[in-house]
Amino acid sequence: MNSRTFTCIICPNGCEIQVSYEGDKIHEINGNKCKKGLQYVEQELTDPRRTIASSVRIKGAELPLCSVRLTKPIPKKDIFSVMEKINQADLTAPVHIGDMVIKNVCGLDSDVIVTKDMERLQ
Repeated sequence: MNSRTFTCIICPNGCEIQVSYEGDKIHEINGNKCKKGLQYVEQELTDPRRTIASSVRIKGAELPLCSVRLTKPIPKKDIFSVMEKINQADLTAPVHIGDMVIKNVCGLDSDVIVTKDMERLQ
């Protein structure tokens, strides 16, 4: 049996959750102050997911980079392949918050979208 401590990131409590598990089966869990902590630990053990915030090159704007993010968390194992796609992307000003940069990146049902309005350089 394995033991591990997780710091829950779902709510502001930041519970330190101790869990005893074997494979993806939880035998004992302590420290979570709400159900969300249990759900967080279950997901971390079976299918850890992360979101990405990054930047993309942009032409014709005041700044050389434009901030972007994913619309949904992706499997942790796919972060590097998603970042490779983000690093290959180029934008041309103007762009606006919510504009699509990459739809369904790497087939993961998450889009890369713009998070900063950037107008064309005058």
